[in-house]
Amino acid sequence: MTTNNEDQEKISLDGEIKKERGGYEINVQENMPAYPKDRFLPISIIIAAVLICGAILFSVFYRSNTGTGKTANVPTTQIATTTDLTSLATLGSRDAILGDQNAPVTVIEYGDYQCPFCTRYFSQIDPLIKSQYINTGKVKMVFRDFSFLGAESNAAANAAQCANDQGKLWAYHDALYSAKIGDEGKTTSAENDGFFTRAEFLTLAGQVGLNTQTFTSCLDGSQHTSDVSAEKAAAVSAGIGSTPTTIVNGKLAAESDGSSAGADTATILQTIAAAVNGK
Repeated sequence: MTTNNEDQEKISLDGEIKKERGGYEINVQENMPAYPKDRFLPISIIIAAVLICGAILFSVFYRSNTGTGKTANVPTTQIATTTDLTSLATLGSRDAILGDQNAPVTVIEYGDYQCPFCTRYFSQIDPLIKSQYINTGKVKMVFRDFSFLGAESNAAANAAQCANDQGKLWAYHDALYSAKIGDEGKTTSAENDGFFTRAEFLTLAGQVGLNTQTFTSCLDGSQHTSDVSAEKAAAVSAGIGSTPTTIVNGKLAAESDGSSAGADTATILQTIAAAVNGK
C-alpha cells in the first residue's frame, strides 16, 4: 500500500495493492535467563529492531484504514487537465439507471467490485445518495465498470453485466458488494483470493431472482468482457485512473487540489448538492 499523506491509501492503475499489516505483539518475559555479554548486545539489538518495525507497520496500517478512503492518483501521463468530464456524461444503452430517468442530476460512479474503498462507497455513501437524492427524484445514478484489480474483478463485472441483460444490474451490484464485504471480514481476504468464483456468481444470481439458465450461459460465455473493457478504456482516455470515481453532471467530484474525491463522503455529497441547487 502506498501512502501519499495520512488520510490516503492508493491503488495503482495496474491493479497492484500492497497491504502492510501491523499491530504485532511482542511479549518479553520478565525473568529471562542470563546470557553471556557477547550474546546480550546482538539479542537486544534484534528485539529493538523488531519493536521499531512493528511500530512502523502499525502506524502505516492504522492510518490507511482510518482515512477518507481516497484511491490512487492518475499517473502523470493520464491526468485529466480539467474536472470537466462531459465526454463520459452521455448515457448509453447498457447504462442501468437507478432512480427517475428524468431526474435533473446524473451521478456516475466508476468502480471495481474488489476495490476496498468501493465497498466503503457502497456501504456508506450509496445509502445517503439514495435517501437524500434518488428517492426524492432529484438524482439518477449509474454504475460503470472500471475493473483493474485482476481476473476476479473482470469476472465479477462480466457477471453483473449478465444480470444487466435481465434488468437487474443494481440488484446484482448490491449483492456482489455485500458478499465482498463479508469476504473482507476474513483474516485471509485479499484481492483475487478465490472468493469471486463461478459458484458464487450463480448463488448471487439465485438470490436476486435471475433466470439462472440464461445467466449461466452468459457467464460461461464471458459475453460482456468487451463491454467491461470498453467502459474502462473510455474512462482512462478521459483521465480517470482510480476507483471509486464519481462524476456529477459531467464534472468530477474532486478535492480542492483537483484530485478525485474517492470515497470522501462529504466532498461527494457537497458536489451532488451543488448540482441539485444549480451551482
